[in-house]
Amino acid sequence: MLHPNLLPRRSAASRPVHLVAAADWPALSTGFSPAARAYAEASGFTGKPGRLIVLPGPDGAIERAVLGIEPMDKGGDPFQTGLLAGLPEGSYHLDPVPADAMLALLGFLLATYRFDRYRKAEPCKVRLAVPKGVSGAGLSEMAAAVAYGRDLINTPTADLGPDALAKAALDLAEAHGAKAREIVGKKLLKKNFPMIHAVGRASAEEPRLIDIRWGNPDHPKVTLVGKGVCFDTGGLDIKPDAAMLLMKKDMGGAATALTAARMIMSAGLKVSLRVLLPIVENAISANAFRPGDVLVSRKGLTVEIGNTDAEGRLILADALALADEEAPDLLLDFATLTGAARVALGPDLPPFYTRDEALAGEIAAAGTAVNDPVWRLPLWAPYHAIFDSKIADLNNAGTGGMAGSITAALFLSRFVEKARSYAHFDIYAWVPAGRHGQPQGGLPQVARLVLALLEKRYATPSEGR
Repeated sequence: MLHPNLLPRRSAASRPVHLVAAADWPALSTGFSPAARAYAEASGFTGKPGRLIVLPGPDGAIERAVLGIEPMDKGGDPFQTGLLAGLPEGSYHLDPVPADAMLALLGFLLATYRFDRYRKAEPCKVRLAVPKGVSGAGLSEMAAAVAYGRDLINTPTADLGPDALAKAALDLAEAHGAKAREIVGKKLLKKNFPMIHAVGRASAEEPRLIDIRWGNPDHPKVTLVGKGVCFDTGGLDIKPDAAMLLMKKDMGGAATALTAARMIMSAGLKVSLRVLLPIVENAISANAFRPGDVLVSRKGLTVEIGNTDAEGRLILADALALADEEAPDLLLDFATLTGAARVALGPDLPPFYTRDEALAGEIAAAGTAVNDPVWRLPLWAPYHAIFDSKIADLNNAGTGGMAGSITAALFLSRFVEKARSYAHFDIYAWVPAGRHGQPQGGLPQVARLVLALLEKRYATPSEGR
């Protein structure tokens, strides 16, 4: 189904939209009607990046629109086209079609997203024509998948606690004909997921592990693991109020895994996909796990609890241990894991970690190709000592307070041995301030990167990719 903000093709009724750099504006404007040129001049339009103007023709009706952009070769964001969602209602087409038309249209579609569960939101009524050579259906599904992930992250925990997030995952599996199982509550202990149970046992909604399988088992095994902490109080090491305000998004890793899975299944990629979601609420109650407790992980490593607010790595550790047992060809995990990652790289650039040099290059290239950027940080082995414990194999919080994102990644890496390739993504899963028309709120970062990575990595020669 075509996205409601797309036209299947350019029509006689659609009006041109020009993307222009300031240096090219004088030459472009010579082809406009005198009325359009006069209006642009009177409005002081010069092609400044980010300025959008609608120009009238001789009859006063809209003749065309122009968006000033920063050229791509000078660091311009391909999603500058998100600003086109601010055009007046109507049908438009890009003229000329930019070199990367797919990203230009995707930037526009992502800006049409509205989270309207709790209040009415006026839908975007701008429609852009799909140029030749661009898959309108593919763009529509990608935009829908991202919107699905954004909805999950934006929904408060009262309406998306462990029960509801698990249902969303199971519903997605059913919609795509995938097999799924759910291990809930004390059954986690019987099935040997003690750390998932410990972190989530204080909540009114029981902890659980969702295990989804899709695809031909003979195809390359790809496993996605997503942190599903539906709300994080910090546990007994309680967070200050300001740090709790965005904790509904602490399940952003699970939302990213589900978004990527939806894209993979919709595209019919030739992989054997597995999705593992440890889902909990890190709450406070009489039976909450405590600082100083020692937990025995699924892998057998013992973990001393130095801080109950370092809970995400605990539930991921059990899920990663399970994933690793079948030695997947590629194992990826996603988690809103550390504030240190934001301090280092900000909200837009998630760090990733891997010891596989070839995979690192593929991840970076995929992120650049689809404008889903990431940056590699090192798994610096000497920092393992930060997790030393006098009474257990590991301490979950470590000492010193430095290199927090790196040390968290190192902690997780202790639970992965057999996977042929492994990477960890420390995502923010949030747009703190709208930019280029992209709305503020939840965002399943790196999901589009994962699709591009798998399309490239597991394409067959016969498919001509």
